[in-house]
Amino acid sequence: MEPEAWSGRMDAVAAHPVAELLDCPPETGSLLAGAAQCLSFDCGEVVFHQDDGCKGLYLVLSGQFVRKAERLNARVTLERARAGDFVELAAALGNSRHTFTLRALTPGTLMLLPADALRQAFESYPALRMRLLEEQAREVCRAYLTCRIGLRVRTRRRSHEPPAN
Repeated sequence: MEPEAWSGRMDAVAAHPVAELLDCPPETGSLLAGAAQCLSFDCGEVVFHQDDGCKGLYLVLSGQFVRKAERLNARVTLERARAGDFVELAAALGNSRHTFTLRALTPGTLMLLPADALRQAFESYPALRMRLLEEQAREVCRAYLTCRIGLRVRTRRRSHEPPAN
C-alpha cells in the first residue's frame, strides 16, 4: 500500500479532541467536573496493575506513562500515553478490569473520572458513552495500523538484506 493511503487511514482514525468527546449537557458536565480527581505520580510510580479493578476513566494531563502487559507469558510494552490521551477506555467502558499496567515514565498528572460518576453520566446522557465507545474503536484501529506499518517496515528491511550464504 502506498504511503499516502496509510496516511489517509491514520487520519481517518485520529483521536478526537477531549472537549468534543466529553461535550454533554450542563447537568452531566457538572456531575463529571464535581467528581473528577487529579492524581500526581512520580517517575517510576505505578498508577494501576493489570487485572486490578478499574476505578474509572483516566485522562493524561501531563507527563508520559508507559503501558505494559503480560500476554501468553511474555511482557509486552504498548504505546506510551501522553497529555490528552485517555487511558483504559476498555476497562472503564467494559469489564472494569485493567488490561495492562500503567507506570509513570516522567512525573505526571492524571485526571480520574470515577466509575460511579461515569455510570450516572451515561444514564443521564447516553450519547457520551457512544462517543467514548467510538473513540475506543478508533484507538483499536490506530494500534492495528501502527502494527501493520511496523511489520511492513521490518519486512522491507529484510528484503534489502543480501542473501545468506
